[in-house]
Amino acid sequence: MTVEAPKPESRNPKPRGRKSGVIVPHQPLWYHRLGAWIIFLALRTLMLTLHYTWNDRAGMLQKPMTGPVIFAIWHNRLALCMKPYDVYRKKSKGMGMAAMCSASKDGAFLAGILECFKIQPVRGSSSRRGPQALLELTSWADRGYDLAITPDGPRGPRYVVQEGVMSLAQLTGLPIVPFSFNLRWKIQLKSWDHFQIPLPFSKCELNAGAPIHVPREATDAEREQLRQRVETALKELSRD
Repeated sequence: MTVEAPKPESRNPKPRGRKSGVIVPHQPLWYHRLGAWIIFLALRTLMLTLHYTWNDRAGMLQKPMTGPVIFAIWHNRLALCMKPYDVYRKKSKGMGMAAMCSASKDGAFLAGILECFKIQPVRGSSSRRGPQALLELTSWADRGYDLAITPDGPRGPRYVVQEGVMSLAQLTGLPIVPFSFNLRWKIQLKSWDHFQIPLPFSKCELNAGAPIHVPREATDAEREQLRQRVETALKELSRD
């Protein structure tokens, strides 16, 4: 399956981001932003109490990629997704990150949290505003930003990689880097993804897998093999 590259855009200082496209996502309201700041401060405080170890099987820290990458992390591990990226960014000296989140009202709340972490939220999902979000993410990648996506989100099934991350890799030409973490002490919510919340002072193992490239000219069969490879890599890095 061959994915055509998006048409070149005008070189503005910043991508148009959430304002582009016909479908307008729900925007964060004042109470979304207030709640986002509360969650941000709580997460930052919690992250300071955790005891981290880094499992760098692929040598991502010893030899960071020379350009942007696509970070893939399971939806139920979003609570600490910034910690492994903070470690990587200090080594790679990247421009920043743009991350996909849903165009729904819940996505508006998550977008507010991402902005607190100085991440550019790009709104869209497989069911709403997906193609527009892929174009916006491509625009950020062209400016040197790393990208992030939850390959099994926003609705699941849990631990099943969907097509969105594969399309993004083909459009941008960027490698997919599987990221995950494992907690010794945690709370798991009764949500579809069994969302994980770390308990204070827990041990946290940060894991990075080897980059996976998806050629733009990949056939359907090759693309499916690579999708399974991404899924397997993420499962191997994750323990429940």
